[in-house]
Amino acid sequence: MARDKIYIEEEFPSPIKQLWLTFKTTPVAIWALGFYSLLVLLAIFGSFLSPHSAMENNLEVLLMPPAWHVDGDISYLLGTDDLGRDMLSRLIQGTSLTFGLSIIVVILALVIGVVIGSISALTRGLKASLLTHFLDVVLSMPSLLLAIIIVAILGPGLTNVLWAIGLVLIPQFIHITRNAIKEEQKKGYVLIPILDGASELRVLVTSIYPNIIDKIIIQATLAQSAAILDIAALGFLGLGAPVALPEWGSMLANSLDLFYIAPWTTYLPGLAILIAVIVTNLVGEGFRHSLKLQKEN
Repeated sequence: MARDKIYIEEEFPSPIKQLWLTFKTTPVAIWALGFYSLLVLLAIFGSFLSPHSAMENNLEVLLMPPAWHVDGDISYLLGTDDLGRDMLSRLIQGTSLTFGLSIIVVILALVIGVVIGSISALTRGLKASLLTHFLDVVLSMPSLLLAIIIVAILGPGLTNVLWAIGLVLIPQFIHITRNAIKEEQKKGYVLIPILDGASELRVLVTSIYPNIIDKIIIQATLAQSAAILDIAALGFLGLGAPVALPEWGSMLANSLDLFYIAPWTTYLPGLAILIAVIVTNLVGEGFRHSLKLQKEN
């Protein structure tokens, strides 16, 4: 009996296990997931892993180059900035401000957007039409421009930046959820349980959501990439995190004047933003490919 049970489990893996089995067949996606997990760990435990304080000034090591430079010091692996602050520590702790907050904003926007989008898909008449036209107007505007407008109304600051980016992302999740549900409602597998007496809510949860989860995941990865860029861009423009905080966009803006004498202070935060965006997109593409194979099989 035990052997039969093991055989059955191997013959019919769970959906999550099947998703992982297809996901790990793509080496690039595995590497991206590893880097993504590292960024998540840095966002959570960055303050404990930093070799130095990210805020404390040290006038004895102003603009020290990275350790591989002839004038570098191994204790300051990536060098220091114009106030003697350790670049490695600021990049590590900045992960929570740029990358970590982007995850929180996307999760909140996803939950709110999916709920409103689902209600909209089940609603008919004038209310649904007005919401559709409103979404078309909002989505026609560039997300960064819309975020700047909202921050201009609310005022500068990291908290207001997060509110602005969340408000920009919610309509995207409403739109993708509503359209995906509307498309699935036309298919036969949805009509059959409704004819058998199942409620629309039950059909939505048990039948439609599993078939649109791939679209929501893809939208979530795109939204996180946009959130990372928007947080960094607003910080670069001076509308986000205060200057002293090690937010990547703010670090990039503060180092522009030092580009020719201390280029590492500029390209390191820019490289961090680039890696975070690329890794997020690759992980999303890996899940999209795995979910697609799972559907085909």
